[in-house]
Amino acid sequence: MATRIVLCLFPSEEKKLQKVAMAGTSRHDRAMSLEAKRQLSVTSDPVERLRLQCLSRGSSGIKGLGRTFKIMDDNNNRSLDLKEFLKGLNDYGIPMEKQEATALFQLFDRDQSGTIDFDEFLVTLRPQMSKSRKEVVMEAFRKLDKTSDGVITIEDLQGVYNAQYHPKYRNGEWTQDQVFRTFLDSFDSPYDKDGKVTKEEFVNYYCGVSASIDSDVYFILMMKNAWKL
Repeated sequence: MATRIVLCLFPSEEKKLQKVAMAGTSRHDRAMSLEAKRQLSVTSDPVERLRLQCLSRGSSGIKGLGRTFKIMDDNNNRSLDLKEFLKGLNDYGIPMEKQEATALFQLFDRDQSGTIDFDEFLVTLRPQMSKSRKEVVMEAFRKLDKTSDGVITIEDLQGVYNAQYHPKYRNGEWTQDQVFRTFLDSFDSPYDKDGKVTKEEFVNYYCGVSASIDSDVYFILMMKNAWKL
């Protein structure tokens, strides 16, 4: 007969896991940033170098780059040409020589069409997550996306995310909607906060968080505890 192991958490531990899952922590981001910068000094692979440059900015690094490229996609064709690619890297502040950036673009332009697929680029750039981590991230997204339209909004959060425990709500400084909007902003790029979180942005964010956590068990426990899965 299988034995079921139940892990009990003290309130302080539970709060810590929620904090990591919902907005990262400065400690995790600082450690990840330092490790990414260390690896940058010894890594020559162009894709890995770009990934590390994003991770050096913390959990939201890759998500932020994705947002920058999305803003530039005026015709919504989900593709980037070389000029857009170079401008996106520059706008996001990625330090890369034009020759290196051009070579990187050509790696992704496999059919030599002069454009790269926006979604495929971001999927390749994300740090790898195990199958079990991906599953729990998607389980959390589906729970938050009550309307099942692929986007998390303030309306979706009502009844799922409890604003009453936020200190600024408790002292009357913020309304419930302000708490919800601030929560959504933590998943957004600092340059384009629209109050909406897509599935891609949600996954990009947690790929960043995942990169700073070695243990699958801890990551899954953190997600389940934070979102009551």
